[in-house]
Amino acid sequence: MYAGKPIIGIIGGIGSGKTYVARLFGELGCRVISSDEQVRRAYEREDVRRQLRQWWGEEVFRADGSVDRAAVAKRVFTDAGERARLESLIHPLVRQMRDEEMAASANDAQVLAYVWDTPLIVEADLVGQCDAIVFVDAPLEVRRQRVAGRGWDEGELMRREKSQAPLDKKRKVAKYIIRNTAGADEDVRNQVRTVLTRVVASV
Repeated sequence: MYAGKPIIGIIGGIGSGKTYVARLFGELGCRVISSDEQVRRAYEREDVRRQLRQWWGEEVFRADGSVDRAAVAKRVFTDAGERARLESLIHPLVRQMRDEEMAASANDAQVLAYVWDTPLIVEADLVGQCDAIVFVDAPLEVRRQRVAGRGWDEGELMRREKSQAPLDKKRKVAKYIIRNTAGADEDVRNQVRTVLTRVVASV
């Protein structure tokens, strides 16, 4: 709970549609906190860019000086030590931004709940801070198709998933499961509505 509002954590496999489900919660009156957006903002900070440049040089920067997130990912998803080093730099900033975003809407009576669209809720030990965990479930073939739209091959999907907690572990910590199969938008929307109603009623 934060300011009397429940915190809902969204977890699931890569390409399962977590951000899509979070957006549906947002349409129903929740304040969505996006870690991806916070990481993007962190990469815009000069102190962060300076540190990345010290570690990895110009190879993780584009010609315009912005951080090349694909190049960073290529480094960290094949090297646990590099990934831990990056997380030690970025995660405290993400936590700070998350706290600030929640504080900014703490007194907004129209906000029913906070939704954390955060890929590493399990890995970062954030489960205990959430009032409800929602696992977004999608078949592997559907997830493959979705990440192909990002320009990833199956090898990239597997490499990234190996850096996260196993899906069965994520599923076990979830109180709710939302099934997000291809072409089932209205069904997913109804599942989100049902989950939100139950979470709000339970706190």
